[in-house]
Amino acid sequence: AYKGGFLETYDFDPSEFGLSPNTLEATDPAQLFALVAAKMALADAGYSVDKETWDRSRVSCILGVTGALELVIPLGARLSLPKWRKAILAAGVTPAQAEDALARMSDEFVPWQEASFPGLLGNVIAGRVANRFNLGGTNCVVDAACGSSLSAMHMASLELQTGRAKMVITGGVDTFNDIFMYTCFTKTPALSTSGHAKSFDSKADGTTLGEGVGMVVLKRLDDAVADGDTVHAILRGLGTSSDGRGKSIYAPSAGGQTRAIEEAYRLSGLSPDTVELVEAHGTGTAVGDGIEVEAIGGVYKKNSKRDGSWCALGSVKSMIGHTKAAAGSAAFIKAAMALRHKVLPPTIKVTEPLPILASGQTPFYLSLEKRPWMASKEHPRRAACSALGFGGTNFHAILEEGSSAKTETDWDAEHELFAVSGDCVAGLAPLTAARNWDEVRAACQASRVSFNPSADARLVLALERGSDWKAIAEKAKALKSSPIDGIFYGTGKPGKLGVLFPGQGAQYVGMSRDLVCAFPEAFNALSEADAASEGAKLSSLMFPHPAWKPEQKDAQEKDLRDTSVAQPALGAAALAAWGVLSRF
Repeated sequence: AYKGGFLETYDFDPSEFGLSPNTLEATDPAQLFALVAAKMALADAGYSVDKETWDRSRVSCILGVTGALELVIPLGARLSLPKWRKAILAAGVTPAQAEDALARMSDEFVPWQEASFPGLLGNVIAGRVANRFNLGGTNCVVDAACGSSLSAMHMASLELQTGRAKMVITGGVDTFNDIFMYTCFTKTPALSTSGHAKSFDSKADGTTLGEGVGMVVLKRLDDAVADGDTVHAILRGLGTSSDGRGKSIYAPSAGGQTRAIEEAYRLSGLSPDTVELVEAHGTGTAVGDGIEVEAIGGVYKKNSKRDGSWCALGSVKSMIGHTKAAAGSAAFIKAAMALRHKVLPPTIKVTEPLPILASGQTPFYLSLEKRPWMASKEHPRRAACSALGFGGTNFHAILEEGSSAKTETDWDAEHELFAVSGDCVAGLAPLTAARNWDEVRAACQASRVSFNPSADARLVLALERGSDWKAIAEKAKALKSSPIDGIFYGTGKPGKLGVLFPGQGAQYVGMSRDLVCAFPEAFNALSEADAASEGAKLSSLMFPHPAWKPEQKDAQEKDLRDTSVAQPALGAAALAAWGVLSRF
């Protein structure tokens, strides 16, 4: 059975965007989700659409959108009813029965109204954003099939380079994941019969369709710095190409991809051996993935002085499916967040890599697990991402970190700590009153601010999304000892604190990985250990390239057991943990 990735139901408030509720049925979901995403992207960039404190006259909106929108299908279906009437009557059905059947059928489809025409147009996705937020720059959409997102970013970059715009909202929008789209991909054929996009796996059997909306705000770097903006990442170059006369209009071409990749490095003036993460198009078709590795690897080998495999490779499609027009924006955002948080993110569903990757003869290793991204002395952290589309269109973007320091906690919102002191039973009231996880998080954050570690009684609850926080709070009220089920209770004046760290024999590959990836204090402790280590970086032995063969994993564990490695590694892990504990 085919599977897919679908956007969850969203509680959309039309009044927030000045829309009439009675036009929503005639407005494609892509247009509505675009409004929400654009508002969020602008807010993240520091520009509230509810405040007139910034100049909107030279702000553009250029988005990647493919073909017709989903609303075209039901609206078009209504126009076939006369043909259905003719066929039904010709089959001998009475006129009364025929009209009853046609009435039932028409009720299944969205009715036409005045708002239907703009509601089904792809370009109105960008137009509605510009209209609602009063943007005066260019608004349009770009269709490059599954390369649409990076195609739009290419156009957005040109607007900024020529000075036509001061800021551009760009990215991709695709909420079209109905039976029509599944039929299209099935007939190509490109869909996975197992229902999973196993990007770069030797047994990959096709892609999985997904829906998504991804937007970023682009500005010239000088303007962003002058305006005091937070720079998540820097777009250093974006290469484009066409396949020319290829095998077919939808077959991937190594030559075409190679030209786009070479163009990206020519424009950026960078060398591929400074790129340590590639977020590939990686749809999960064995032929397409193999050609992509061949194309990127060929350019990297030809233009690099490095030996072996140094660059992590993955595809977000293994996690969320192929989001078509939004695929490039998903890859771009994943790469940008990897640079921001200094984490090499994982790709999943690989049991055995493609033979070309398993051979170890390419610059790539598969990023099978999350790992801290430690700095190089020679260059800033850099990542690349690709997007390809039917019609023989190719795009390759190169990103660079905005700052070399890890300053933010990469908190995943799945776990929280509720901390109260003094009258702990009364202090639990905000938690028991919380109606949903968002309110739990707010209560937890407020509790930590007012926590007094010197109080006679202290209570901390470790909570996880999906847990019954009310039941845990009730259990905490009756607690007389500690700990139990994530509940920690202490009474009396705090005394001196003793800390016991694990000793030799407790080491293992990947120890402290989650702490180092999430917390700056832990990350900085490991960075200092790297700087002090002789020979190979300590982090490269604690977090080596992910292995998939048992013998490879055994060899990595053996390397870490060497006393000259194990003792400093344990020391670094202990300092990392202590840094996090000290924070709390």
